[in-house]
Amino acid sequence: MKPTLSLRMSQHLALTPQLQHSIRLLQLSTLELNQEVEQMLDENPFLETATEDAGESLGLAQTDAPVSLGDRVSEAASESGSIEAGDELPESRIDEAVHDVAESWEGDGSVEISADDSEWGSDAPSRTSNSEDDAASAVELARSMGSLTEHLHRQAMTLRLSDIDRAALRFLIESLNDDGYLDGSLPELAASLAGSEDLEQLDELVHRLTVALGLLQSLEPVGVGARDLGECLRLQLRARLAEAPEDIAAQSALRVCQQPLDLLARRDLKRLSALTGDDTDTLKSALGCIARLEPKPGRRFADAERNIIVPDVIVSARGAGATQRFAVRLNPDVMPRLRVHEIYANALKGGKSEAHQALQQRLQEARWFIKNIQQRFDTILRVSTAIVERQRNFFLHGELAMRPLVLREIADELGMHESTISRVTTAKYMATPQGTFELKYFFGSGLGTDSGAAASSTAVRALIRQFVGAENPKKPLSDNQISDMLKEQGIDCARRTVAKYREALRIAPANLRKAL
Repeated sequence: MKPTLSLRMSQHLALTPQLQHSIRLLQLSTLELNQEVEQMLDENPFLETATEDAGESLGLAQTDAPVSLGDRVSEAASESGSIEAGDELPESRIDEAVHDVAESWEGDGSVEISADDSEWGSDAPSRTSNSEDDAASAVELARSMGSLTEHLHRQAMTLRLSDIDRAALRFLIESLNDDGYLDGSLPELAASLAGSEDLEQLDELVHRLTVALGLLQSLEPVGVGARDLGECLRLQLRARLAEAPEDIAAQSALRVCQQPLDLLARRDLKRLSALTGDDTDTLKSALGCIARLEPKPGRRFADAERNIIVPDVIVSARGAGATQRFAVRLNPDVMPRLRVHEIYANALKGGKSEAHQALQQRLQEARWFIKNIQQRFDTILRVSTAIVERQRNFFLHGELAMRPLVLREIADELGMHESTISRVTTAKYMATPQGTFELKYFFGSGLGTDSGAAASSTAVRALIRQFVGAENPKKPLSDNQISDMLKEQGIDCARRTVAKYREALRIAPANLRKAL
């Protein structure tokens, strides 16, 4: 084949490194952003933490001047279309948008949203969030109790053991997971210490670990050191029988826990009766005894601080009744306060050597990092404000007032791409009068109604939970009955959809709810 030359024209969109970095910062959670900031502070000498007062107004127009990311929002950014973030834009457009926001970065950090509850009656439910005192008490309780490993090590110190047995017990304690279970079998743990080649040493280690396991399972809390749920329950029942040997319910419960746990999960009384030899009444007492056991012995030693969610956006209510309004503002505690080191930046002016050019590049990286973080929080605020506008009835009345909402609606309103809205709403949280929720919580599909409108799937799930909560325990509602009740409310919801929502709410089927 004869080689030829041809000319072809084409267009393609290339993302600049600055735009790629901006997109990556947008999808980071608060914890990941803090780690990114710490890493950048360590690597870039031109970046430092701002020490000025948060109330001082500092802008980004002069990037060599100190820059603080505090309780500031841009009035220009609050208007629709002021920043076209996330859509396929050229670098020049991004530069212009960021510069516009930087020039007008001022305000009190809040946006007023007027609430309209005219379409909801006074019977609409309302919930209140947990108080800060309750959260603080949970944290203090966790701190006072210490960790599970510390609690077990203190008990192990009171035992008179040889050095080898003490080391084996310590190894097992350190191998427990947060729930108090021992991950892996004893031969696997022994092989991790000795390897699989020396069989004689391996057998000796398994023997030592077996002795240490018996010691571990004798410590508090009862059930610690179990390899599975069944063993955990049996350990607690044996401890109970040691104190009350005549407890018939505990004896039956122990026999039940020696059977496959799937029978217990299905509450198959006929099969359990045939395997254990107990009658139905005794088995019901045994199931009640098992229900009062602790499936996770390490639960009360869990680190409460690790489970606390720090919101990115705070929504506060002002006023009451039909005139109630909502203020949307960024959480100043999660906003890093950064600035370009002014002395280092001024020292580079006028230099033209290769070393100066490399440092100029690092200086530009610091400037772009500050701008990208500022744009990230501005985008989060704009999206949160749009969500509050669309879901304002939820903030007044709770889940039953939730409206159907998809990403495209917010994207079209703000002039952004759906992928940008998806990045903004992932791992970002909003503190509201109804509680703290992930931004994705406010999005949900819609179900058809008799009026031609759509009901949010979140509202339907809340309605299903309400129906189940008010049912007769002796005659629980089936999925078909719940589907019929929803149709009476004007919501077209099939039985399979009801079953899916019920499972998502972790509500047991009707037969299990009746047995419980």
